[in-house]
Amino acid sequence: MPDVETYRLLRGATGLGAKSVEGAAIGLPNSWYCVTVGHGGRTVGMGRIIGDGGCFLQIVDICVLPDHQGHGLGKRVMAALCAELERRAPQGTYVSLIADGDARHLYAKFGFAETAPASVGMARLL
Repeated sequence: MPDVETYRLLRGATGLGAKSVEGAAIGLPNSWYCVTVGHGGRTVGMGRIIGDGGCFLQIVDICVLPDHQGHGLGKRVMAALCAELERRAPQGTYVSLIADGDARHLYAKFGFAETAPASVGMARLL
């Protein structure tokens, strides 16, 4: 699990938007599972799974620093997250994610499908 500073740096540098220090300090320890990618002694990518651990899980924070993109690291992060889902999540668990831009192509390789028009993702930012 990255520390709060690294987490905020990764999100900010990849266009996901840096979360507040307070939010990151509360949220990170409550992750169901987290994977990081290191290079040269620093964290250059990550992904997390959050949720109740039984009925609903969500994949979030898939990010790789721009200088390290295009080398399959995002795919390795997703593979690690999906392996943990297969290992620990009960059958019937609803696993969701929000796909930004072309990331949907990566997620489709791991069995994720668009839900529209049957359902549409909605969000509210506080």
